[in-house]
Formats: sequence, C-alpha cells, structure tokens
Amino acid sequence: MLVELRKIRELLTPALAAPTPKGMSAEFKAFLTNYKVLGLAVAFILGLYLGALVQSLVKDLILPIIGIPLSGGGDLSTYTVIFDNQLFHIGDFLIAVITFIIVAFVIFLIVKLAKRYKVD
Repeated sequence: MLVELRKIRELLTPALAAPTPKGMSAEFKAFLTNYKVLGLAVAFILGLYLGALVQSLVKDLILPIIGIPLSGGGDLSTYTVIFDNQLFHIGDFLIAVITFIIVAFVIFLIVKLAKRYKVD
C-alpha cells in the first residue's frame, strides 16, 4: 500500500521546470521554439493572401452578379437609397458586409476541413 501511495505522490508532484537558457542567442532560439513564431508568421502571411484572394473573388465575380438586380446593372458601390430627402450611399457598406460574410464562410470551411483531417 505504501508503494501505491508513493506512486500517486509522484504522479501528483509537479515536474521541474526546464532550465532557463543562458545567452541571448539561446534565449532567442528558445523563444522561437516555445512560441512557434515561424508557424505563426507563415499562418499570418497565408491569411493575408487568402483574404486578398477572397476579396478579389467577391469584388470581381460575386458583386457584379449581385449588383445586376439591385442597381439596374451598374456598379454596386454606387447604390444609393433616398429616404426623407436624404441620400444614403449604402453600396460600399453592402460590399463590406458581403465580403465579410464570404470570408467568414471560407474560414469556416477551412477550419471544418482541418478538423476533419485532424490538422492542427
């Protein structure tokens, strides 16, 4: 029974922290390794270009299709609404909302695929 209690105590005792690296270059290498900075940088850069790709898709392909019934075939960014003698330029806002929804949906699909294939 004492042997089992010792095993339990060993399991509950926190492990010792890794020693702090000495020297600036060793600390920098530990920083890069521990926080996975390179992977974060790659993900950030890919995210920027994915956003640009989706924005181009929305602006050049989807918005002209949506703009046909809304503004009589013109540019959706020039879409305006008149209310109580006030002119509201809502075209740019609509473009931003549509772009956000499509980007969010694309990111949702990417996360869903990553979970399916267990990519972390």
